[in-house]
Amino acid sequence: MPYFDAASAAPLHPVAREALLASLDEGWADPARLYREGRRARLLLDAAREAAAEAVGCRPDELVFTPSGTHAVHSGVSGVLAARRRAGRRLVHSAVEHSSVLHAAEVHEAAGGTRAEVAVNGAGRVAAGEVAAALTGDTALVAVQSANHEVGTEQPVEEVAGLCQEAGVPLLVDAAQSLPWGRVPGAWSVLAASAHKWGGPPGVGLLVVRKGTRFAPQGPADERESGRSAGFENLPAIVAAAASLRALRGPETSAEAARLRALVDRIRARVPELVPDVEVVGDPVHRLPHLVTFSCLYVDGETLLGELDRAGFSVSSGSSCTSSTLIPSHVLRAMGVLSEGNVRVSLPYGTAEAEVERFLEVLPGLVRSVRERLGVPAAPTEAPEAAAPQGAPAGTAAEPAGLVVDALGRRCPIPVIELAKVIGRVPVGGTVTVLSDDEAARQDIPAWCTMRQQEYVGERAAERGAAYVVRRRV
Repeated sequence: MPYFDAASAAPLHPVAREALLASLDEGWADPARLYREGRRARLLLDAAREAAAEAVGCRPDELVFTPSGTHAVHSGVSGVLAARRRAGRRLVHSAVEHSSVLHAAEVHEAAGGTRAEVAVNGAGRVAAGEVAAALTGDTALVAVQSANHEVGTEQPVEEVAGLCQEAGVPLLVDAAQSLPWGRVPGAWSVLAASAHKWGGPPGVGLLVVRKGTRFAPQGPADERESGRSAGFENLPAIVAAAASLRALRGPETSAEAARLRALVDRIRARVPELVPDVEVVGDPVHRLPHLVTFSCLYVDGETLLGELDRAGFSVSSGSSCTSSTLIPSHVLRAMGVLSEGNVRVSLPYGTAEAEVERFLEVLPGLVRSVRERLGVPAAPTEAPEAAAPQGAPAGTAAEPAGLVVDALGRRCPIPVIELAKVIGRVPVGGTVTVLSDDEAARQDIPAWCTMRQQEYVGERAAERGAAYVVRRRV
C-alpha cells in the first residue's frame, strides 16, 4: 500500500532500526551515572549528539535532545523571549508557521507580550524585506520556518537570518520539514526539528541554541540536557534518530531528492490535466523535493481521502472538511487559496515511479465519483444575458440583489457547489448571494471566484453566519 504522507511521519529508516535495536542492549542505563553501564550509555549519548550536530551544522554543545519537535519549538520560543525580556516583548512570525509556533505565540501574548504576523504571497512564501520591516526596537525574536509543512514552500531563511543579524534580533527556525534534505543555511540563532520527519523514531526532537544567543530555559530546573530539556533521555531512540539523520547526509540523498522532485513535477503537471477544476498550491520552484498539495473544487476532502485510502493510498489534507473543528487550514487561509478537496502528497524515500503512476490513474475517477454523489453540475447552467434570474422577485431582473442561495447549516463544499449551480441563471453583471455559517466559505467562495473569473463583491453580516456576494462576469 503506497504511503504518501512522509510530511506527517516518515517510515523508519533502516539505519534507525538497526541503531535502535543495538542500543536497546547497550543504552538502557542512566548516562549521568559513573559506573560501567552509565559510562557506556554516556558514550552513546555523546556520540549521538556529535553525529546530530554534524548533520545540522552546529557545535555539539549547542544541541540538546527533546521529547518532540513541538517541545523543542515551545522551549526555543519561551527560552529566547524570557532571556530577552529587557530588549522587548515582541514576537514576529510568518503567517504560515506550524501550529506549535502559533500556540507558543498565543501563550506569549496571553502573558502580556505582543506579536506581529508577516503575510505571505499566494504561493505561501514570505518576503524577507517584509520580515525586516516588521522588526521594531522592542522585537525579541523572529520565527520563520525553513519550509512549510502543508504546501512545501521553502522560505528565504538565509536572507531573513542576515537581516535579523543586522538588527540584532535572534531568528528561530522550525526546520522539521527541511532538515531531512540538508542543513539550514544562514546565521540563524535557534533551530528546532523532529526525528520522525526524517525516518527516526517518534519521541525525539532537536533544539539548537547557537553560542551568543541569550537563552533562559523556562519551567522547573533539570540538570539534564544543559537544563534545556527535562527528564530521563530516551537513549535508544536518540541514538537511532542521530544515526538516521547522519545517514541522510550521504551523496545518495541528493540523488533521491532529484528523483522525487521529478515525480512531484509529474504530479504537479498531470493532476490539473486529468482532473478538472483543480488548483495546485505552493511555490513551484522554491519547494521541498517530495511534497505537492492540490485542492479540488466541489469535493468533500474527508470523503476524497477516504476513497484514496480504500484505493490503497495514504495521503493527508489541510481541508477543513477533514478536521473536527471545521476551520480551514491557517496556511491555506493565509495564502488565499482553495481549501476544499485539499490533498497533500509527500513521498517518502524510495517511492516507486509505478506507485505515482497508479495514483494518477485512480485519482480522476475518485474525484468524479465524489462530485457525482454531491450533485455537482457538469457545467454551470448558462442563461441568456437578457433573461431574468430565476427565483428573483418580479421586476428585479438586473437588480444587485440577484439570487440568494441559502446554504446555512451546510458544510463545505456545499455552499460553493450551490453557487456553481446557479451562477449561470443570472445575467452578466447580476449577483448571487450565498448565506453560509461555515467558516470555510469565507475562504473558498473568493477562491472559487478567482478560479472561475467571477467577481467577489464582498461579505456582509447576516442574521446567521455571513452573506457572500458574487457578481457574474463571464
